[in-house]
Amino acid sequence: MHPYATEEFTDAETSILRRYFTNLEGPVFALVNLPEVVKGALFARYSRSSKSLRRLFLDEFVGDLDLAGDVTIDATIGLERADDLYQKIFYEYGDDSVAQLGGVHLACEQSSNILTKVLERGRLMSYLEQSTRYLGYDKRLANGHYRFYRDHDLLESRFGARYVGEMDRMFDTYGELLPRLTEHIARKYPKTPDDTDFVYRQAIRAKALDAVRGLLPASSLSNLGIYASGQAYEALILRMRAHPLPEVRDYAALMLEELRKVIPSFLKRLDVPERGLAWTNYLATTNAATTALVREKTADEGHDTPGESVRLVSFDSDGELRVLEAIVAANSNVSHDATVRVVANMSTQERERLMSAYVGHRQNRRHRPGRAFEATDYRFELVTDYGAFRDLQRHRLLSIDWQPLTVDLGYDVPEVIVEAGLGQRFEESLHRSAALYYDVRPELPSQSQYCVALAFRIRYEMQMNAREAMHLIELRSGPQGHPSYRRVAHEMARLIKEQAGHRAIAEAMRYVDFSDIDLERLEAERTAERNRQNH
Repeated sequence: MHPYATEEFTDAETSILRRYFTNLEGPVFALVNLPEVVKGALFARYSRSSKSLRRLFLDEFVGDLDLAGDVTIDATIGLERADDLYQKIFYEYGDDSVAQLGGVHLACEQSSNILTKVLERGRLMSYLEQSTRYLGYDKRLANGHYRFYRDHDLLESRFGARYVGEMDRMFDTYGELLPRLTEHIARKYPKTPDDTDFVYRQAIRAKALDAVRGLLPASSLSNLGIYASGQAYEALILRMRAHPLPEVRDYAALMLEELRKVIPSFLKRLDVPERGLAWTNYLATTNAATTALVREKTADEGHDTPGESVRLVSFDSDGELRVLEAIVAANSNVSHDATVRVVANMSTQERERLMSAYVGHRQNRRHRPGRAFEATDYRFELVTDYGAFRDLQRHRLLSIDWQPLTVDLGYDVPEVIVEAGLGQRFEESLHRSAALYYDVRPELPSQSQYCVALAFRIRYEMQMNAREAMHLIELRSGPQGHPSYRRVAHEMARLIKEQAGHRAIAEAMRYVDFSDIDLERLEAERTAERNRQNH
């Protein structure tokens, strides 16, 4: 290891530094007990100074800290003083990226399933969303209401009472079918001596919840945890303010109020007329103009009602050559033109050897080849139920756009629902959902999406490079996955191999699971049980 020159500090300096740095000797350390704005400002100044971070902190930042109180626990700084510190750094250095250096964990509760897709659109953010697979929606909130969003305009419209009544009926049907389906699945898949009662019950319940989730409306409430930088939150709130749905705009105001309690300096530009407000107006104006023009041009196009579908609509037939060229470029000192010539002059066997060497021996799905696999793209058009879309939309390292949720593309009924003799009750609920949607849509087009059950289909497009395709397909084809998105993953793998003709790339995806699974969560629950016992 390279010898690190240890920095010397006085006893008084050491006493201060111990509160804010995880070590005072080594070259790697973390910052603790500091507000996010101070961390961001410190890093921004750090990029323009020859001093070590700890020395810079002592010389230029510690004077603004409040060192009173119990020094063994925390150090605090008033928001006003922190804001002044940040503004000094920002205006002096113009370092816009300082807002990337402070993050916030934000809990976003009781948001509709429509809103959660807006919240999860940003690439540079981390999310954890409440799962319909593990939590039943048959229980009411403390106020006695079912868990669905009550839009003010919708409730005040002539559809208000009907909306609440139909949502209640959808949740009633969900609560009625869940125990009946659970019993059917338990009869179909009896417990084996190898599994504990807990593991078996969890797997049975997960399969039942997976099947009945299609009855839930898109207005169903979910809780979401987000971790992101100040810059990512700024971009998210700008988009949310321009959204046509009132819930999204109202939620943006709630988020901003809370974020300003933690990172106020990072969000100042949101209310600056020539910055944040102009940006929001730009987004809203361009969206409205684009939507109007597209509707005019597509008015005469027929509206098909296809079943579930996965189509590969765009790809590079020479995509594997692009990957091989990228491999050569990254592992040589020759120009791009030379890499093209080298790959063109290779025999088929030589290309196979190079691809094989680059992919290597993958021991699990997390062993993925490098960025050369990002040299070719696939664009898929998908029509799936909204529940599957919710899971696939959270993949951030790809480009995804989706159409508004409607009932126009029909719905899916899980096979296990039909086997249990519950198909008619399931479809009756979906028909009521569709009738309400069609009545609400002419007057409240954005809010009409709340009426749509998750079993109805939505059309969307996903564009991803081969490296992201490997990640998505192998993950979503796993035996613990929901059947609806497992089918999507299987078809994507087939299309890459057969339609695109990228056999080497497809064969590198050796952890695509094509097996037939009865209880999707059983093996995962067994693994979790073993881990619990070992700890």
